[in-house]
Amino acid sequence: MARNLDAFIDTHAGDLISRLQQMVSIATVNPPGCDYASITSYLTHELSALGLQARRLPIPAKLLKATLPQSDHGCPRYNVLGQLPVRGAKKTIHFNAHYDVVPVSGTWRHGSPFSGAVSGGWIYGRGTADMKGSIASLLLALQALRATKTAPLMNVEVSFTADEETDSLLGAGWLVENAPIKPDYAIVMEGGELNRVCCGHNGVVWLEVTVHGKAAHGSTPQDGINALEKMSALVLALGDYKRKLARRTFITPEGETMKPTLNLGGVFSSGPGGKINTVPALARFSIDRRVLAVETVASAEADLRAFLQAAAKKIPQCHITVAKVSDNHPCFNAPDHPFFAAMADSVARVRREPAVFSVSSGFNDMHFFSHHLKIPTLGYGPGGEDIHAVNERARIKELLRAAKIYAELLTTFAG
Repeated sequence: MARNLDAFIDTHAGDLISRLQQMVSIATVNPPGCDYASITSYLTHELSALGLQARRLPIPAKLLKATLPQSDHGCPRYNVLGQLPVRGAKKTIHFNAHYDVVPVSGTWRHGSPFSGAVSGGWIYGRGTADMKGSIASLLLALQALRATKTAPLMNVEVSFTADEETDSLLGAGWLVENAPIKPDYAIVMEGGELNRVCCGHNGVVWLEVTVHGKAAHGSTPQDGINALEKMSALVLALGDYKRKLARRTFITPEGETMKPTLNLGGVFSSGPGGKINTVPALARFSIDRRVLAVETVASAEADLRAFLQAAAKKIPQCHITVAKVSDNHPCFNAPDHPFFAAMADSVARVRREPAVFSVSSGFNDMHFFSHHLKIPTLGYGPGGEDIHAVNERARIKELLRAAKIYAELLTTFAG
C-alpha cells in the first residue's frame, strides 16, 4: 500500500507544482489580506474535488470591525474547513495550515515574487516555504489516497486559516473556538521539517515603547528634551536585560539549548513635526521578546515592562509609555504519546533516517490546538529556504516527501 501511494505521488509531482503555482500567484499578503476570498474559493474547490465535505467559514463583519485596523476593514476574512468521515474510524486527525504570507521586497531571481518559477529542483515565490507548500503536499497526499482507493484509518479534518502572519485571532484562534471540529490529534504543517518533528514552539510578546521628550529649536537644544537621545540610552540599558535573559535556558528533547531573545527596533520612528533643526519630542521603537516553550507570555511581558520602567527612571528626564502590540503563546508537548511515535516512524520510513523531536524558535498555530482543544499536537512540513526573505523557495523533493509522510501516517495510525 505504501509503495502504491509513493508511486502515485512521484508520478503526479506536476499536480503538486501546478497547485502550488496557482496558490503562490494569489498574493495573500498580510497585512492587509485582501486576496483571501480568491484563495479560499480555490482551496474549497480543491478539497471538494478530492472528496471532502468542504466549505468556507466567513468571519462575521462585526468581529472584523472590532479586531482589524481601520485600514483593513474592507478585506474580509475566511477560513476553509474540509472533513472526510471514514467508516468505522473512531478517532479524528486534523491538518492545519495558514495561507497568508508576509509582504515582499527586493529583487527576486525569477522576476515576480508571485511567479512560482521552477528552477534546479526548487519552486520560488512568496509562500512556497511558508506555508503554501505544505498545503500542496497535503492535497497531493489526499489525492493519492483517493486515486488508489486507500482509506485513511482516521476521520480527517483539514483547515486552511487566515492571519497567522499577524496574530491568528481570526484564523486558527477563531477556528478552534467556533468551527464544528472534533479532532483527537492535530498536525500544524510547519515548525518541523526534514527529520525533525516539532513538539513545541516559542511564543512572542510584541511591545511598542514610546519615549516622550520636549520639542525645541535646533539652535537651543538645551531648551528641549531630546527623545532620540533618551531612547538611545534606554536601548543601551536593554543590553543588560538581554544578558539576563541569556541565563535562562530550556533543553529540547533533541538536546538543543534554547534561550529567550530580544530584538529591538524592527520598527522605529519619530513623532510628527520632525525636522532637522528641531529637537525631537517623540521617539518609538518595537520590542520582539521570544518566549521559551516553558515560559508564559504573561510572566515574560510583566518582567519586561518592569525592567523598562525601572531603566527609564534611571535616565534623567526619560518618560516612556509602553503599548502591547500583540502576543502569541508558546507551546510544548512532551513527545511521549503514541501519536508522536507514529509520526516519527512515518518520517523515518519515507526519509530513511531516524527522526528527532525539536522545538521551533519561531511561533506557529500549534498552541491553539494543544492549549484550547487539549489534544496531542505536532508540527511537520516540507519547509524551505529564505523564509520571509528574497527568493523564498521550497525544494520539490521535500514537498513530495512531505506528501508521502502525510499519506503514510493516515494509513498506519488509527489512534
